[in-house]
Amino acid sequence: MESIKNKVLKIHPLDNVLVALANLQQGEEIIFDNELYTLLEPIPAKHKFFMTQLNEQDVVKMYGVTVGKIIAPQVNRGQRMATENTQHAAEPYQYKNIPYHWQAPDVSRFAHKTFNGYVRSNGAAGTANYWLFIPTVFCENRNLDVIKEALHNSLGYAVTKKYLTYTHQLLHTFKNTGSFNIDEITLAETEKPTRVFENIDGIKFLNHSGGCGGTRQDAATLSKLLAAYADHPNVAGVTILSLGCQHLQVADLLADIRQRNPLFEKPVLVYEQQQQQSEEQLIKAAIKNTLEQLAIANQQQRQPVSLSNLCIGVKCGGSDGFSGISANPAVGHTADLIVALGGKVLLAEFPELCGAEQQLLDRSVDEYSAGKFIRLMEAYNAQAHAAGSGFHMNPSPGNIKDGLITDAIKSTGACKKGGTSPVTDVLDYTEPATKPGLSLVCTPGNDVEATTGKTASGATIILFTTGLGTPTGNPICPVIKVATNSTLAKKMADIIDIDTGGIIAGEKTIEQMGEEILEYVIKVASGEIIPKAVQLNQDDFIPWKRGVSL
Repeated sequence: MESIKNKVLKIHPLDNVLVALANLQQGEEIIFDNELYTLLEPIPAKHKFFMTQLNEQDVVKMYGVTVGKIIAPQVNRGQRMATENTQHAAEPYQYKNIPYHWQAPDVSRFAHKTFNGYVRSNGAAGTANYWLFIPTVFCENRNLDVIKEALHNSLGYAVTKKYLTYTHQLLHTFKNTGSFNIDEITLAETEKPTRVFENIDGIKFLNHSGGCGGTRQDAATLSKLLAAYADHPNVAGVTILSLGCQHLQVADLLADIRQRNPLFEKPVLVYEQQQQQSEEQLIKAAIKNTLEQLAIANQQQRQPVSLSNLCIGVKCGGSDGFSGISANPAVGHTADLIVALGGKVLLAEFPELCGAEQQLLDRSVDEYSAGKFIRLMEAYNAQAHAAGSGFHMNPSPGNIKDGLITDAIKSTGACKKGGTSPVTDVLDYTEPATKPGLSLVCTPGNDVEATTGKTASGATIILFTTGLGTPTGNPICPVIKVATNSTLAKKMADIIDIDTGGIIAGEKTIEQMGEEILEYVIKVASGEIIPKAVQLNQDDFIPWKRGVSL
């Protein structure tokens, strides 16, 4: 771990646990706030130890709220919090109609800044310019794959040539020697391909497993999701591939696009396989006509627009015990800056708001939004319980191993990504963000399902924090990876963009880091920096089937 100034941290005055910022040894004596703590066992970095003796059913406090209850007969001062002695618990919540007074941060440093975006006919500003291929049903995935291979290689968007070269070298050695054992192969980057269309950032393909065979409700939800992607500010135009007989009909998808945006003017190409003479005819026509439209879309250029046009999704995945201390609060400060500048921020992952509900309700601008949040949370949790699960089962083995012992700990730390501004709106899955400020978006905690849903609600950039490392990206919304610790940032530098480990080390404040992140966001929004997930074509897309996923 990075060198640090302090060994432990107490996050809130009401807490009865301390967080280890470095690996602590059994028997080690820790002095905090003029109190001496003798550790009864090793405390790995990111984990917590109890500040006082607690008995069975006593409440564990962290971030100033209930995050668990003791299930052992007794825990002692200096003992590590673990699943063996603590289980998830959260306080009940309700709308209290308490006035919320927000102190917006100073944004004078950013007041006159702009980003260079793509302005659409409805006034929305994209941070990228993509052409999108959409299948109405999984039957067309193979045809999309064929088209993708042809276009990516021909137009300069492929990123796997070095691995093709590597494979050819291995096969050449095997052909000559009968073995794959070679001294060394340098996996060197090949020359960067030249793009035919300089103002087209990519050709993206939304392969999925839906559109038919499931419930009609699933097909209807998928249609709204695909319509949201077609209407997204980062999309220049759409090519739709359909089989013909599936539940999700092309007419339904086009109707959902028009319902979402009555002034929709982007080019839409439609190909239905059962109306074509052959697979070859369909693919050739789709390629040719798409290329013609790409040449037109390539004439669009970036232009300066206000930072109020930013719509930022905030997400965490592969979280660790530092997530709620470094990366999430830093992103939260970025979120507050964007809100103060008139932009939009989207906080999703409803299973990872379990335990933080009251904080969010107290920040809601009206009773309607608060009531909608409560209804969505309770309905989602009930569906999870009906499937034999529940929000309390959200933490993964990796989360627990790195200090997130209960869902309430994970959730209260995850909530920090949303900053401190008022909650101006609550959105169900695929509903568009229309109000400036912080909106809550109903999605699972699952990395890809959440980023997929957040993009559908209008996020044009996603800030994604991680403590363990995850490569998650999105086809049309640039995803910026923010590491909670410097060890991860160095170890997985190929997927990490920003390191907030300086907060743990005591070298940077949350506010300093938040401003640095916003500067990075502006450069990404302008096309000056390409995040690692975008460079790798990490185009993850998974529609959500409600109640099945946490």
